[in-house]
Amino acid sequence: MAGSVPTVSELFAAARRRYEQLFGGDAPLIAVCAPGRVNLIGEHTDYNQGFVLPMALPLVTVVVGSQTCGRDVTVVTATEDADEPHRVDFSLPADGAPLAPGLPRWANYVKGVIEHYRAPPVTGFRAVIASSVPMGGGLSSSASLEVAFYTFLQQLQPDDGDKVSKAVACQQAEHSHAGVPCGIMDQFVSVLGREGHALLIDCRSLEATPVPLADPGLIILITNSNVKHSLSGSEYPLRRRRCEEAASAMGKSSLRDATMKDLEEASDRMDEVTVRRARHVIEEIERTVQAAEALRRGEYKEFGRLMVESHNSLRDLYEVSCRELDELVSAALEVEGVYGSRMTGGGFGGCTVTLLQAGAIDRTILHIQERYSGTPTFYVTTPSEGARVLSLP
Repeated sequence: MAGSVPTVSELFAAARRRYEQLFGGDAPLIAVCAPGRVNLIGEHTDYNQGFVLPMALPLVTVVVGSQTCGRDVTVVTATEDADEPHRVDFSLPADGAPLAPGLPRWANYVKGVIEHYRAPPVTGFRAVIASSVPMGGGLSSSASLEVAFYTFLQQLQPDDGDKVSKAVACQQAEHSHAGVPCGIMDQFVSVLGREGHALLIDCRSLEATPVPLADPGLIILITNSNVKHSLSGSEYPLRRRRCEEAASAMGKSSLRDATMKDLEEASDRMDEVTVRRARHVIEEIERTVQAAEALRRGEYKEFGRLMVESHNSLRDLYEVSCRELDELVSAALEVEGVYGSRMTGGGFGGCTVTLLQAGAIDRTILHIQERYSGTPTFYVTTPSEGARVLSLP
């Protein structure tokens, strides 16, 4: 009953066909992929140096291509977008000058990764992108693209960095070239995701603890509201600034170090909105640690309760939910066998994530379809591997 998603093999085949059509029948010499992610709990805590609990998805971005002579780059998407050109051509600066962002916007993620690649200067190449990660759905299509391209560049010119430095370089690419001051979570789990596990990530120390999530009686359902959002708008940076202001008012370097007692004592030095934003983050960091422990112990009802608390806090305190997301969560929670549901991602649209018993999946999808005012898309997902090189046939 869930939507059909192209497999990695199908995406690779589509990208290879496109490559051969465009480049005179030559076959690509390199193929890589990197996953999107869903965050189970811990929203808007990563840029506050808190904890998050994401997992890598079977939804991936595939990049195929080959190195070329000279400094010319051609990057093409396997599917055409009516809103933006599907091909970009540019030359890599020979004098070490920065590679400036521009149009089309999707190419800025590629340019940013080239700019921050931790190796000798990148040489020319041509590549084709194919992806099953929905754009603007809160499942981190941008990090999937960044990490896939970094993995591609590693096959052209190996770097000497570890996986964490790779994730940090991809985060820097999003900051500098896409203009999104994101935390480290998306790139981190796209690089380091593990099959059958969620990752409890400490966004201050950049340490990750795998949390087993392979119970066959458990289902993770992602529901895409199909309401688009853009985190490069004013709302995301505004919330980040509020958090920084709140931490400063409490004399803390970040909200990771703040307690509810600290917030109460300093509340007269902040406006009401800033207090609400800080309260969400402080409580969400604690919720995430509790949720990881509940999942580790197999206490799914407790995990679900924390998911609902998280959603309510994102709706009421952080104010990043929307009518469609609230509808989806409410509908899911009406179904017997559902442990918990919440919005996931930056907000203002995108997806919800629901934890439920495997036997309840069909009736849950049916009920959401009946209750939701829009047209949702469903993904039944499992924790998957991070970025990897694909074998060429």
